[in-house]
Amino acid sequence: MRTIELSPRLHLIGFDFGQAYLWRDADSLTLIDTGTVGSGEVIAEAIRGLGLVPGDLDRVVLTHAHEDHAGAAAEVEAWPGVTVIAHRLDVPVVRGESTAAAPVFDGAPEWERELYANKPALPPAPPARVARELEDDEVLDFGGGARVIGVPGHTAGSIALHLPESGVLFTGDAVANVGGRTTLGVFNTERARAVASLRRLAELDVETACFGHGEPITRGASVALRDAAAAHVAGG
Repeated sequence: MRTIELSPRLHLIGFDFGQAYLWRDADSLTLIDTGTVGSGEVIAEAIRGLGLVPGDLDRVVLTHAHEDHAGAAAEVEAWPGVTVIAHRLDVPVVRGESTAAAPVFDGAPEWERELYANKPALPPAPPARVARELEDDEVLDFGGGARVIGVPGHTAGSIALHLPESGVLFTGDAVANVGGRTTLGVFNTERARAVASLRRLAELDVETACFGHGEPITRGASVALRDAAAAHVAGG
């Protein structure tokens, strides 16, 4: 585990595979994604490292239902007072009522197929109770008002979260930043919609971008997002 302070209110929690984020307001604590199955105690340890206790966590917002983002949702939801929130189109997967759609590689580069074929096998996420189902453009009560941005394509119910007051964007897997290169996220169910979602995020005024995979960008993130979107205008 690694916990990295990105700002006094924002911390990254790194797992063996994937990552999550903690956002701290004066009167509340929000977790963005939960990592894989078994990550609950890692998250609890990160919260304690901030001088808080797991019971101080108010809400979990899932960017989508994949097992590396929602795997520990059931563990964390069991803590007192925690509310799990997700987009309505991914809620059936989080609740265990349906399974996630497989990626479609039409139009994707060959290396992406190879990456998928060799990705680590992750345990499925146990069903979790979702207390609130989101729609696009809702505003959540943290970070001065966190706007929900629908970014379908990776999954039908993928979302990003934009905190205009602080210039922070949580992209989920709509965008990645691996090896210093900001790109469209991989393993999409609808590539054309994923590209459109990337372009939508590139229109935002963002200083800090927090990705589902790869290192965050803490200064001038809008430039990296625009460059990534422009590459897909040119290259599909």
